[in-house]
This record gives sequence, C-alpha cells and structure tokens, in this order.
Amino acid sequence: MDTASLSAFLEVARTASFSLAAEQLHITQPAVSKRISVLEESLGVSLFDRVSRQISLTEAGRALLPRAQQLLLDLEDMRRAVGNLSGPVTGTLKVGTSHHIGLHRLPPTLRAFSTQFRQVRLDLRFIDSEEAYEAVLSGDLELGIVTLPPVPDDRLIAREVWKDPLAFIAGRGHPLTQQASVSLADLTAHPAILPSSSTFTRQIAAQLFQASGLEMQVSMTTNYLETIRMMASIGLGWSVLPASMAEAGSDIEILNIDGIALSRSLGVVYHPRRILSRAAQAMLDLLLPAVDPVTG
Repeated sequence: MDTASLSAFLEVARTASFSLAAEQLHITQPAVSKRISVLEESLGVSLFDRVSRQISLTEAGRALLPRAQQLLLDLEDMRRAVGNLSGPVTGTLKVGTSHHIGLHRLPPTLRAFSTQFRQVRLDLRFIDSEEAYEAVLSGDLELGIVTLPPVPDDRLIAREVWKDPLAFIAGRGHPLTQQASVSLADLTAHPAILPSSSTFTRQIAAQLFQASGLEMQVSMTTNYLETIRMMASIGLGWSVLPASMAEAGSDIEILNIDGIALSRSLGVVYHPRRILSRAAQAMLDLLLPAVDPVTG
C-alpha cells in the first residue's frame, strides 16, 4: 500500500469521479484507475461500487476512508516538520475561499504571494465559506480564508483579517425605501432574499431578529451575493449584503434600521493540531502582519 494509491482513493471518494480525481491529481484517468486497482488488490476488497456512471464507496471503502485520511495527514505532518527546517518555500498550498472574498479582498495578497513564492503551486478553491471550513477540519485544505462563524468553534484556529460591515438593502421604489424610518419589525412584514440558513452570514442576521423575538419572512435563498443583489434591486425583497456591495450603483438603497450596525468577520482558519507548511505560514504572514488570534 503506497501513498499515491491512497491519495487517488481519497480523491475519487471526494469527487465521486475518476476523471475529476485525475484532474485534481494532475495525472491521467487510467493512472487513477490503476492506483485504485493496486490498492484494492493489496487489500483484497472492492472499494468502490461502479453502477452505470455512478461511483460510490463500498462498506470496505467507507471503513478505509477515515484511516486513509489520517495516515496521509500524519505523513504530511512529518514531511512538514522536517521540511520546515530549511530550504526554499516550495510545494502545494491548498486554500479554500468564497467568491466574494476571492474577488474583493484577496487579490493584493495573492499577487504578493505569487510574486514572492514562485516555487509554490497555489491550489485555490472557490467554495462557500462553510464548505471551506469543513474541508480544513477534515484536512482536505490547509487554510480557509472565509467568513468566520458567529459562534467561536475551538476545533479550528480562527484569526480575523477584515471586519466586513453589512447593510440592509432594498431596491429603489420598494415600500421600505418610502418609509422615513424602518424597524426590524417592519422588515418582517416583507419578503427577504438571503443566503441559505447554513451560511454564517445568514446566521448573523437570524441571531439579530431572534434576539428581538422576530422571525424573518425568507422567500428566496441563494449563496451568490451578486444574484441576491440583483433580485433585491428589481424589488423582489430586501436583503443583507456587505456594505461595499450596497454602495455600488444607484438601483438599491441602504435601509437604516433603528441605528443597528451589523457586521461579520472575515479571516483565516487552520487546524490547531496540524503542522503548517512553510507556504501556509508565508500566506499567514501576508494576511496577518500584526493581528492577534481571535479564537484557538
């Protein structure tokens, strides 16, 4: 049993696809199939059910999955413990971030990183903050640059990089924009367009209403903030967006809600029990030149 076969097994399990696993591993699909076959032969079991085009783990595959993950994580920690002692910063850095952060916050840092550390291959995945958070927990990603959870979670170290003010918004001409003053109770009388209930941003907004004994009337959900902005701008409902997005354009208005100032924290998360690669530490140094830990 070798690490290449285990890596192929984990990637096929994650993507449920031999072709997608090959893309992620930068090898051919036949090479992935060969590695899986070698692993199955060495263990004497089938690890995947291949029914039509659907690929799923067998019982043996499900039993192997957490052990393979832990074994590769332990081996990577050993490599980092030795490799961190000297030499240039090299290797692959796996980072997950949201589209909003990747587009509006990260470009200066990514430019500086790619300029200073040209020997590092940056594997940047654009996914929801919550998905990136879970991927760091599982060891699939080394860093997550994400919206931080409203309730601290000591399973990961979380460090704030940016404070991101939020704004209540509605399209011009919406009934709420015609009122001289707007309360949280006024908002509950109108449909809202918000990210899904699993997102940290939605949880921040929900906590505000719950504290006042109010319930939002959510008519539509999507995790794409630009889509939310568009739907709000044409009058389909009010929403909560980063203030930077609310200020862009003349098709929406910011609603001042009883002087309430709402914000979320954007930052970086990493696992407290895993040794950071030199590439990950270099990224942290760029993101956090003089910032103290928030949790962990």
